[in-house]
Amino acid sequence: MVDVSAPATAAAVIGAAYLVGSIPVALLVGRRAGVVDLRAVGDHNPGYWNAKAQLGRRSALPVFVGDAAKGVVAGLLGTWASPPWGVAYGAVAAAMVGHAFPVFARFRGGRAVLTFAGGVCVLCPRAAAVAIAALVVVTMLTRSFAWGARTGVFGYPLAQFLFDTPNRVAATGALMAIIGLRFAMAAGSGARARPSPAGPPPS
Repeated sequence: MVDVSAPATAAAVIGAAYLVGSIPVALLVGRRAGVVDLRAVGDHNPGYWNAKAQLGRRSALPVFVGDAAKGVVAGLLGTWASPPWGVAYGAVAAAMVGHAFPVFARFRGGRAVLTFAGGVCVLCPRAAAVAIAALVVVTMLTRSFAWGARTGVFGYPLAQFLFDTPNRVAATGALMAIIGLRFAMAAGSGARARPSPAGPPPS
């Protein structure tokens, strides 16, 4: 544990977390599997779901692990540099921003859901355990991992109320806002890319 009373130390931790988040795991896995760029196929998102659709579940597993690991590493960096607790949240946020806007991939990244999931496992492990249990139950009942994952992600802040302070729960909401922003940006980009009924837009 180090003293982060000096702003330079906190900035170094957050900067390192951003660089960790910027590692383009999905692109590296996709290229190794023979896909030129996952951002050019499927739903154009360089993340686990698109990798699974294009490469298959087994080949996409390193993307799942790698993207979640980025959040775990960022959370551990911030915790190691604590107090204050806000540095850990800042580090996870930086990793999510790095995943969404990666310096190593021309700032065209994914939606940071798995990076968020990995990070919150460090920020509040007990709430994460409840969220994972909910994921498993919903997946078994619906036979859909997608619905289980949604339940786990959106259920996490509710579970966190049982174990954490309101300030930390609010900080989790700020992390989730990064995900919401990326989904909104992706939706807007998709709408602009679709041609209108009258024909494609003028070039």
